[in-house]
Amino acid sequence: MKITDARVVVTSPGRNYVTLIIETEDGVSGLGDATLNGRELAVTSYLRDHVCPLLIGRDARRITDTWSYLYKGAYWRRGPVTMTAIAAVDVALWDIKGKAAGLPVYQLLGGAARDGAMVYCHASGSTLDELSRDVQDHLDQGYLAIRAQAAIPGLVKTYGIAKASDKADGRIYEPASGALPQEDTWETGAYLDFAPQMMAHLRHEFGYGLHLLHDVHHRLTPIEAGRLGAALEPYRLFWLEDPTPAEDQSAYRLIRQHTTTPIAVGEVFNSIWDCQQLITERLIDYIRTSVAHAGGITHLQKIFALADLYGVRSGSHGPGDLSPVAMAAALHVDLTIPNFGLQEYMGHRPEAAEVFGTAYTFADGYMHPGDQPGLGVTFDEQAAARYPYEPRYLPVNRRLDGSVHDW
Repeated sequence: MKITDARVVVTSPGRNYVTLIIETEDGVSGLGDATLNGRELAVTSYLRDHVCPLLIGRDARRITDTWSYLYKGAYWRRGPVTMTAIAAVDVALWDIKGKAAGLPVYQLLGGAARDGAMVYCHASGSTLDELSRDVQDHLDQGYLAIRAQAAIPGLVKTYGIAKASDKADGRIYEPASGALPQEDTWETGAYLDFAPQMMAHLRHEFGYGLHLLHDVHHRLTPIEAGRLGAALEPYRLFWLEDPTPAEDQSAYRLIRQHTTTPIAVGEVFNSIWDCQQLITERLIDYIRTSVAHAGGITHLQKIFALADLYGVRSGSHGPGDLSPVAMAAALHVDLTIPNFGLQEYMGHRPEAAEVFGTAYTFADGYMHPGDQPGLGVTFDEQAAARYPYEPRYLPVNRRLDGSVHDW
């Protein structure tokens, strides 16, 4: 089953998505998501100019060999651009293998270990009362786990707060369009005082039957993160996400010394080496690596297998800035691994449904990838052409004194 064509399509049905299409001599094609939010064209060029020419003539069935060829053979390894490009190829080849076998990808990965994957959504509000209404709305939709974010009093803008007009479409954050990134402001003291108040409010309103999560988004120092985790212990969070920048994995030892609040991290990780210490020293409880940014299904399985040995569970990144192709691939993995924890699901804007057809379903807090052969996702190139690429940037964060802070 030789590969005869590999091409990249960039489209923006509400968000920018980069889709890799691989075709074979047997007439079977596969899809991969190569989207890297804010740096989409870097991955596009990597694929078009460097990777796609290498794929022509290769056997599409040899997934592991192709993965090794692209990773080890490139010499310049790892990094978000390289690993996102490799992920797109890997996922597309799994899609082809499933279609050729007449089986959904999860069956090729060992079959279902559960009936569905519990997912969490995002709720937010400019006030605590508005947050409560949004939480209730998601409970009414059937969600069992909800990430909660509310505007911090005194700050002009707070991460994770959706505009009212966006919430119906599942949009929590919309990158700024234009020539320069949007600049946000941050003040740690106000946040550390407010976050426990927010969780106390939600537990008072909704009790403890709801799984509550919160995203710090890399904003704190290790000791600040320890203080926050300790303050949140009475509210029994499912997890506290990305409390501090994770480049220094040893920093999480300090957080562990100060709190028993479960810690989740890893959406910016690209390989098993980025999280090896965090997992083997049991410094985190959930590893949030993404199928689209960590080398695809082949490499993500290795990360989760390592995590399983140390009692760490999965919590894969699943934002709206990854296409339905990545969401489907994540669900196929979720369904099969023994140490599944939780899957993020933000949904996609209505325009995306014109470009991507999906077989996955949501019911009563759980998602299933469907039983169509392969990933269960279709791609309409003519529809994609109606939504040209739009340059967008993720924001830059500044403290109140004007210095740049982690966003």
